Amino acid sequence: MSPEPSTASTSVETALQSDLAVSRPTSSAKGTLFNIMRYATHDGPGIRTTVFFKGCPLRCLWCHNPEGQSPELELFFRADRCMHCGDCSKACPNGAILFNEATPLTLKDKCRLCGTCVDVCQSMAREMTGRSMTVGEVIEEIQKDVIFYDESGGGVTFSGGEPLMQPGFLQDLLEACKERRIHTAVETCGLAESQTLLKIAAHVDLFLYDLKIIDSRKHEEFTGVPNSVILANLKALSDHHPHIVIRFPLIPGTNDDEENMLETGRFLASLRNVREIEILPYHRAGTEKYRGLGRTYDLKQIKPPSSEQIHRSADIFRGLGLQAKVGG
Repeated sequence: MSPEPSTASTSVETALQSDLAVSRPTSSAKGTLFNIMRYATHDGPGIRTTVFFKGCPLRCLWCHNPEGQSPELELFFRADRCMHCGDCSKACPNGAILFNEATPLTLKDKCRLCGTCVDVCQSMAREMTGRSMTVGEVIEEIQKDVIFYDESGGGVTFSGGEPLMQPGFLQDLLEACKERRIHTAVETCGLAESQTLLKIAAHVDLFLYDLKIIDSRKHEEFTGVPNSVILANLKALSDHHPHIVIRFPLIPGTNDDEENMLETGRFLASLRNVREIEILPYHRAGTEKYRGLGRTYDLKQIKPPSSEQIHRSADIFRGLGLQAKVGG
């Protein structure tokens, strides 16, 4: 007699099957994005368009896209472009900008994010991060490069921020892409309701699953949240989806110790459909963004890992049977 399926297995299959009953996407559905990058080559196979969703449940101290953390619109200021003309201060209807001969100061408690200062800034030193777009508008951008997807084996990657924070919008986009036979990838931190993750899985060709630190207490220290849900979701996903690549950001002094990498590798090696890990060496490319958002970057003392450190981490993962490669 065959054993009865477990409750967990049944619920997962139910979630996947219920996906078939979801209504078709309409161009009126809207979501909030902060960037659409064409001709991307580091977010999955081939030439891709990467769509960045705004909003993330994590606050990784090394995040190089801090403008994607908040789900709300934000004002971004580039001090090096400012001509000190004072037009922004004069135009602000809320008196939120104090101006002197140095750098204009925006008072966040008074700023209503109306965008008036952005409109009058001739040097484009000011801009709003985040914009509302319909499914139709995003698909129109994605389809511009279909010829490159076909020639290179590429497609579209939904990243962020965290795409699963806007699950309905994400699913509509995934379905629209599948109708057009466009390869889809979703990059996720894995912190979402399990049913939400498994519901979209049928429409995703490739998952790029971020895994940063295996110890939950330490994970919370550096990202703001524990990782029990993240690990449980990865295990559930690996039981039902055949194409998962793990993304491991290599942060010196944070997660590059041998114990963390060994424990991470052992966990991954125990999963059903996970055999590939992409190591993403820490870089400082996003540090100036914090200043533009009026925030402090807390990891100023950290330097990018050396070639020796990178190769050592790859060897550790390979020694546990994983296919390790170094990403950009």
